[in-house]
Amino acid sequence: MVLVQYAVKRLFQMVLVFFVVSAIIILMLVVTGDPIELMLPPNATNQQREEIEKRLGLDQPWHIQYIRFLKGALHGDLGDSFYFHEPALKLVVERLPASLELVITAISFSIIIAIPLGILMAMWKDSLFDRLGLAGSLLGISAPPFWVGILLILIFVVDLEWFPSSGRGSWRHLVLPATSLALFRVALFSRLIRAGMLDVMAKDYVRTARAKGLSEVLVVVKHALKNTLIPFVTIAGLQIGGLIAYTIVTEKIFAWPGMGRLLLLSIERLDYPVVVAYAMVTAAIFIILNFLVDVLYTVLDPRVRITH
Repeated sequence: MVLVQYAVKRLFQMVLVFFVVSAIIILMLVVTGDPIELMLPPNATNQQREEIEKRLGLDQPWHIQYIRFLKGALHGDLGDSFYFHEPALKLVVERLPASLELVITAISFSIIIAIPLGILMAMWKDSLFDRLGLAGSLLGISAPPFWVGILLILIFVVDLEWFPSSGRGSWRHLVLPATSLALFRVALFSRLIRAGMLDVMAKDYVRTARAKGLSEVLVVVKHALKNTLIPFVTIAGLQIGGLIAYTIVTEKIFAWPGMGRLLLLSIERLDYPVVVAYAMVTAAIFIILNFLVDVLYTVLDPRVRITH
């Protein structure tokens, strides 16, 4: 029952976010420019302009447009794209699997590498391996994803010709964009795990476990790592949501047909139904991730309970 009430609370938050974000986006795009100017040829007549404005519903003040938009949203209709002439939500959802494929691959790659790396750095503190790991993680955190993407293209596409430079298809298309997104997360996660392990390994219960004669592997995995993962889950959850935003640039560089590439195109054309649909889908993903992180907390630490 508590879990259901908590889920309803999260749903209410999503609705509130929808109203606020959609109003801000529509107002910003209306103030930024006129989409009609981008649709019409230079020699277009006033009559042609008026016809398009009426057809798209842009002949009314922005607040009237917003009220009409809200009425449609209550029925699951976020409006039609000005350029694709299809439902905006449909266009975004169609590209969601491509973005999720990129995000899930990048975050999986990051976790698989970062957790063992962080554990070894903590166990071999101040060793050459630890110092190289810290230096490498500092480089990974400092390197912008777009720069990493361009560098990967120059090395593995132009010079070595190992992978394709753009598009989506086989696993070979996924390697470079996922790697460019994962590098920062590997660096961040490994430092978090290292810091958490060093803190936990100094606790009394870990020393007690060692005194009982338990193997080092069992002490690390069962006693130290589980407690280290509690704060790590929060950061990882935020990073998964943040990856949706980072994929915008990466999808542009690698011509990946995801939501981010569609968003950039829609912003350039002031196609605000698509921009709002993207924001709503992204907000929903963040809320779902936060909910899953809260539930996972209760699994990792039985002392934590979800309250409504």
